[in-house]
Amino acid sequence: DTDTGDHIARMSRIAGLIAEALGLSEEECGLIEIASQMHDVGKVGIPDEILFKPGPLSPEERRIMETHTALGWTILEGSQSRLIQMAADIAASHHERWDGAGYPRGLAGDAIPLAGRITALADVFDALMSVRPYKPAWPLERAKALIVEGSGSHFDPACVEAFFSRWDQIIAITGGADREVAAA
Repeated sequence: DTDTGDHIARMSRIAGLIAEALGLSEEECGLIEIASQMHDVGKVGIPDEILFKPGPLSPEERRIMETHTALGWTILEGSQSRLIQMAADIAASHHERWDGAGYPRGLAGDAIPLAGRITALADVFDALMSVRPYKPAWPLERAKALIVEGSGSHFDPACVEAFFSRWDQIIAITGGADREVAAA
């Protein structure tokens, strides 16, 4: 659907900006930006009635939804391509949390691949700023506050610092500034 395609374009560009702000090489930034586009490839194995459910997921539906990380890894693993190897790592790790409370493996801190930590932040922010079947788009200040609050628990603090160093570019990508002006 077009919403998913738009989300992928925005969040991957945000991931590239975070990588750049972290001082990664131009090549590494480009790989992260492209590989992050495949972060949810495992959702091809999730039933549409769960993916597009207009309300909260039941515990069983959530368990099924969470399998998309392992499905993504399975789809992408084993390639000799550095890009696809990174995409597999991202697919498997973009729902891990800095404090170890994420899934699927409960990885924490630096045990989470850097590309996965970057993608997690870019993915969450764009998802908050977007309309989804189960929620409206969040106001910019509320989304910003969640990112600040999640630094050191949900998100790698270095990634959060890099994210905010590119704030003006990021809100331009998400259209957040335009929505705030229209709401005023």
